[in-house]
Amino acid sequence: ESDKNATPNGTLKGSEIVCLAVDAPEKHGFDFTFELYSESERIYLFGTDDPDSHKEWVKCIAKSFIPATAEPLLRLSFERIGRLRCKDGLNLQKSKVGWFALVGSTLHVYLENSKGEEIHLRKLNELSIQQDSEVLVLVEKGRTLYIEGERKLDFSGWCGAIQAAAGSGGDTLSQQQLTDTDIPVIVLSCIDYITQCGLTSEGIYRKSGVNSRVAALCDRFRQDARSLRLKEGEHQVDDVSNTLKRFFRELKEGLFTSEDAGNWLSAAAVQDEDEKISEYKVLLDRLPRVNKATLQALINHLYCVQRFSELNQMNLHNLAIVFGPTLFQTDGKDYTAGRAVEDLIQHYTLIFESHQRTEHDGHFICTVFLEEVNPAAEQHVKVPGSMTAAELACEVLDRRNIPVKDRDYWSCWEVCDKEEMERPLHYQERVLPIIHSAGNDSHLLIKKHPAMETMRIYLATKLDVSKHGMMKFREERSILGLGLPTGSFHDRFFILNVTSLRMYKDVRSHRSDREWPVKNLKIYLGIKKKPRPPTCWGLTVVYESKKQEKYLCCETQSEMREWYATFLSIQDGLQQNRVSRRALPDTRHGNVSLIPLRGSENEMRNSVAAFSQDALAVSQNCQSLGLILDVTGRLDSEPSTNQGYSC
Repeated sequence: ESDKNATPNGTLKGSEIVCLAVDAPEKHGFDFTFELYSESERIYLFGTDDPDSHKEWVKCIAKSFIPATAEPLLRLSFERIGRLRCKDGLNLQKSKVGWFALVGSTLHVYLENSKGEEIHLRKLNELSIQQDSEVLVLVEKGRTLYIEGERKLDFSGWCGAIQAAAGSGGDTLSQQQLTDTDIPVIVLSCIDYITQCGLTSEGIYRKSGVNSRVAALCDRFRQDARSLRLKEGEHQVDDVSNTLKRFFRELKEGLFTSEDAGNWLSAAAVQDEDEKISEYKVLLDRLPRVNKATLQALINHLYCVQRFSELNQMNLHNLAIVFGPTLFQTDGKDYTAGRAVEDLIQHYTLIFESHQRTEHDGHFICTVFLEEVNPAAEQHVKVPGSMTAAELACEVLDRRNIPVKDRDYWSCWEVCDKEEMERPLHYQERVLPIIHSAGNDSHLLIKKHPAMETMRIYLATKLDVSKHGMMKFREERSILGLGLPTGSFHDRFFILNVTSLRMYKDVRSHRSDREWPVKNLKIYLGIKKKPRPPTCWGLTVVYESKKQEKYLCCETQSEMREWYATFLSIQDGLQQNRVSRRALPDTRHGNVSLIPLRGSENEMRNSVAAFSQDALAVSQNCQSLGLILDVTGRLDSEPSTNQGYSC
């Protein structure tokens, strides 16, 4: 009742408290309040008259129920702190007790027997609530965290607080939902869509969209940019381009910040080009991290747009006229702002050269063909450094709304020298190195693998992973870029085992003439016309360490497929030996994409994710090509089971 009364009106033990929430001043009509949630599903509301005592009570009460293992949480200026049960991607069979503290848009976590970590909520790839099971799902790069609701009251409070913290919190760049590279999701979504669907659109960024649709898009992005996916046919190119411009136009503080915007315009007036570029670099280094990453992403995009100016009519000058007043938020009466933007685009590689290490800087605009090589099948795709062959195949199939049927084995193929030879990429092979190493006569093609089922059946009947037989052989060595033929094709006897490919003069020879380690060989289907292969069924074997090409010709198509399937199966085994056990599911499929992309868009994406995240998805006894995983994308109600994956 008072400090003079020794009998308490009630008691609340520290062990009974599961959560403490610091209220916003306006929530209960008092400036300084906080709430306590108990094990028995009760809420206690407390308030003080001054901020100092309020802060002192919050710290002391939090200290009474937070264990010593999570004591660093007490040093934070938290808005909510407490205990929750959760599961993560490493162990879904048993939930752990975790201690959480929410500070702004960052969730600080201490799990059982682990060090503290931070989850940046505005950088989440996905945030969802499974209402039927009362589970909050937080998906960040490389990890999924499942927070379980044991008690409805405090779980509901945590869900609301985390959702609010993960959304866009204001009109500045840093308050937006961000990607892993600190670029607002709205900016990257619009850029990616324009790259995919609008690079060749005439007057892109100059034409106006429909105002009502632009306003609706802006509102959707403000509510939850992460959940909005722009799709061809559903969204118009000019609406998306105007949404991006409106975002920058209405941005508080601007992209260049109100403090430094004038300095950027002054730098544009410098006559000496070298001095001007140096000044731009200095100003770039002064930008906040998010502003710098966003500016680079946008200028990189505009640099790509003007490369297609013959088709879209948006050259360097036209883009500068549009984006100068937009980015500097000026009236556009003079060309000063346009000059600055024109300089940034024109000298992009020089100005941003010291900032090429971010993931976004690795993006490359790549032309990919779907099923056949002709202009109608062209797709322009932005390829980041991390993109895999499977992700590229999904991207193109999603964009063209291609329905994938049972037994459809889609792959990304490297097609060389006017389609004379080709190679299906391994599903986890990085695409960008292939693009950079390919010549002018090479390209990427998304198509079905026609012989996959045949190769599967063949390997399933083999007792051991090896092969021997006669083939016709010719070698070509590359010296200073010149192909030097070493004669015509000759009959040779070959033995292929788990370590090497050995060649003998004939079947009676006891000593091999040549031997090549299988791990250093790259296998292409087909042979260039220049070596004049004696049959249509050939393999080009590239010895990567010495840049040598060897041509192997078979008498029949089925024989060629048997050799090819055996090569891939053996190389898969070598890959397993070079990776840790934890990474085995990622590398069990040789040098060919073996993910059967089937069903809906989500099922296709889940099929890719399953291989990289779920160690239970692949049997320990699987052999390359001998097993095709049918990934349905469905999980049992218990996240730890793998009944959705059937061999």
